[in-house]
Amino acid sequence: MDILETHAYHRRQRRNESCALFFFLLPFFLSAALYFYLWTPDSPPSIISAGVKSAPVLLLAVAVLSWNGGQSVLGVVGGLVFSAVGDCCLVWPELFLHGMSAFAVAHLLYSLSFLSRRYATHSSSCWTRFLYLVLFMVGGGYYIFLFPFLQKDPKADVLTPAVGVYFALIILMCALAARSGNVATLLGSLSFIVSDATLSVQVFKVMAPMQHGNSMVMVTYYLAQLLIAVGDMTVAEDTDDFSKWKRS
Repeated sequence: MDILETHAYHRRQRRNESCALFFFLLPFFLSAALYFYLWTPDSPPSIISAGVKSAPVLLLAVAVLSWNGGQSVLGVVGGLVFSAVGDCCLVWPELFLHGMSAFAVAHLLYSLSFLSRRYATHSSSCWTRFLYLVLFMVGGGYYIFLFPFLQKDPKADVLTPAVGVYFALIILMCALAARSGNVATLLGSLSFIVSDATLSVQVFKVMAPMQHGNSMVMVTYYLAQLLIAVGDMTVAEDTDDFSKWKRS
């Protein structure tokens, strides 16, 4: 094959892979749409609402597992499963600490995945180092900002250090996502931070309840999980492209 035929072949292959990826992710899109259609602000916590809320993330876990096989079980797939557990716990306010713990484990599994050989490690550029600095400064500054509100909680003795550990894990996860050089993975981790920040100002009563606060939290949350999942499903292709670029 000449260069033009090879280019056309790879283009068709990418288009076919994109179509296949969309069909793998279609259950996620349908279940997320169902959540927003059924969700009402005043609905009481129930097993059904927990199932509807966690279904999109569980379906993402199934999609990643089906696409990648067992190589993602202790990484992104495991993180998605623990995220679904966290989703269920957060339906009941009294299980907030349990939900946060489940998400902390999810971030740890994501971080381990981003450190694996499947993700290309790019040399630290000035931009990457600057992003590290911004992440740690924003994370630390936001925790200091939240600290007085955490102290007002009846469970402050447990909640305050727990939130600190959680912040450290999510910032670490985002930094490792930047290190991987995978755009979808990095955008997903940043969207996760936005979602958690939006949730925290409501849970810890930093400001009056926002009219569409839950929608903002869930849209950015589902987007985060989707991008992290897509990043993991396409990381082998991205790694191959990066290797080709280095050799050229």
